[in-house]
Amino acid sequence: MDNNEQKIVYLTGCFGFMATYVAQACLARGWKVYGVDKVTPVSQVNKKLCLEMQMHPNFRFDDTDIKDMRHLYDCDYVINFAAESHVGNSIVDSSDFINTNILGVQNLLELVRQKQDNTNSRPVFFHISTDEVYGDIEDGAHTEDDILKPSNPYSASKAAADMLITAWARTYGLEYIILRPTNNYGIGQYPEKLIPLSVKNMSRGKKIRLHNNGTPIRNWLHAADTAEAVMTIIESGETNEIYNVAGGFEQKNIDTVKKVIQQYNGNLKDWDRHVDLSFGRVGQDVRYALDDSKLRKLGWKPKKSFHKEIKEIVSWYKNNFIW
Repeated sequence: MDNNEQKIVYLTGCFGFMATYVAQACLARGWKVYGVDKVTPVSQVNKKLCLEMQMHPNFRFDDTDIKDMRHLYDCDYVINFAAESHVGNSIVDSSDFINTNILGVQNLLELVRQKQDNTNSRPVFFHISTDEVYGDIEDGAHTEDDILKPSNPYSASKAAADMLITAWARTYGLEYIILRPTNNYGIGQYPEKLIPLSVKNMSRGKKIRLHNNGTPIRNWLHAADTAEAVMTIIESGETNEIYNVAGGFEQKNIDTVKKVIQQYNGNLKDWDRHVDLSFGRVGQDVRYALDDSKLRKLGWKPKKSFHKEIKEIVSWYKNNFIW
């Protein structure tokens, strides 16, 4: 693929946390971006960045839900980040997850399918999935060939979307790419996720609730590294493939929270006063881990270090939210 070629991409969920990093990477390469987002409090956490995106001459924005879209302009890729993504919310009420993560993806696939393949106007459908579709794994790491064993309504909805995509490819000849990342972290994430939620609770004098005594293990990947994984696959990868992407650093949730407390307070004195370990949750996975050697063969590797980034990230959340 010609890396100097100017591409046109649809970016759904464009003002969401991870998508903003991909938008920046696309615009930095001189690509044109059609941004699509159903604007909610979850999007546009980093308001300054979202405003800068809208002012960019190569960015166009449409405020709409992906399940309500009725037309695609000609483009090279549809990169789908639009999703409901909080496990706890899916356990309380799964309806939004079904509507967006499954029916929304079905609608996008149909819009892509309606593009005529013989006129070279049918884009590649690039879908952002999750490590959670595999379920948990006590030892080792999941490869792209492992079967899907989702444990909760959120991961089930994402697994269903993955299966729709591969079925549309086989039935209708669509080209696709599926990327399955581990836990993303960085600046601009909505405070329902562990790191920003921990900062929020610290700021409000509330305890940080941890499921299952804080023992679940997560692999942490900076959103900027995820964005570069997307770019690497577009520029050097193959279509009709699934790629895992991992940060190479894993730890228990309790240790992640302790690092947040240390950065927030400057020390770990009496850290346990800030934590509530009495909380349990159904559908809780013990450990996620991915083998991303397939992606690394394309030349990608993570550049961000959790230990180096966490100080700036905690400071940003501490100073940039109106609680």
